[in-house]
Amino acid sequence: MGQSLVKNYIHIVFSTKQRQPLIHASIEQELHAYLGGICNRLECQIITIGGYTDHVHLLCMLSKKIALMKLLEEVKSHSSKWIKTKGEALRNFYWQDGYGAFSVNPTEVEVAVQYIARQKEHHARWTFQEEYRVFLKKYHVEYDERYVWD
Repeated sequence: MGQSLVKNYIHIVFSTKQRQPLIHASIEQELHAYLGGICNRLECQIITIGGYTDHVHLLCMLSKKIALMKLLEEVKSHSSKWIKTKGEALRNFYWQDGYGAFSVNPTEVEVAVQYIARQKEHHARWTFQEEYRVFLKKYHVEYDERYVWD
């Protein structure tokens, strides 16, 4: 009998709508746990989650049973509904419409983990937009600046 053997490490990045700094320390850990729970429920084993006040990074193994687009749809819609219950200041919380998803070589997983762990250090020096442009350049992603940000 044939087997389908898959091991796709994916580094996913998305921001809050208009990069609003709404992910405060008081909810950050709980939000990351919630995001990880959604991924794990969809059989996309989470490796690590991190981010900053205006965005998140998820490193996971994409399940062979779900399309990347469906994973992001589930993660963003459920977490957005959940976070709105966490206080009056978050009632108008939204994620950006788009996302970035980048494959990670299995030999580079630890590099990605360390990168995600150092988000607060990175963002003392550069904005989310600067960081995202670096990813797009590194992965040779063509884009139109007019449509990347929302």
